Amino acid sequence: MKNRTLWIAVAVLAIVLLSGVSMYNGMVSDNEKIDNRWSQVENQLQRRSDLIPNLVATTKAYAAQEKEIFTQVAEARSKLAGANTLGEKAQADAELGNALSRLLVVVERYPALKSDANFRQLSDQLEGTENRLAVARKDYNDAVRSYNTRIKRFPGNIIAGMAGFEAREYFKAAEGAQETPQVKF
Repeated sequence: MKNRTLWIAVAVLAIVLLSGVSMYNGMVSDNEKIDNRWSQVENQLQRRSDLIPNLVATTKAYAAQEKEIFTQVAEARSKLAGANTLGEKAQADAELGNALSRLLVVVERYPALKSDANFRQLSDQLEGTENRLAVARKDYNDAVRSYNTRIKRFPGNIIAGMAGFEAREYFKAAEGAQETPQVKF
């Protein structure tokens, strides 16, 4: 009888230990997935940052009188390139989005810009990049949600606490991003 009780205790302990190891490994995997998803957001931010000078240069040749808008785009791009924290990147991203919105209004005002094949190609690439960036942000936030849920649920919260796993931050739009940008001429 003692031998049987010992085996049951060992089996229960093994199950608990294996479950704990499995939970820990899942948290490590989710944490790495978040880092990977964030790198995809940064990748798309870099792609956009690289694309914008070409778009600006092509557009500038056709609309030199709109210097202020191009300056704002360049400044916003520089802020994005120099941003270090998630908050700074979100703020710079919002400023860049606003500047690009104003640039697209210029395009509507100058039909010659729309007919230029180079501009169309670059504009399509920029639109594609914006879509990729939106998807990358969504994927990042989905990974954060999954991870944060895992480390907050019982018994995962116990393993997370012992192993030092902490909740991760969601990508949030900059303050005022939900407002429609005002374009002034």
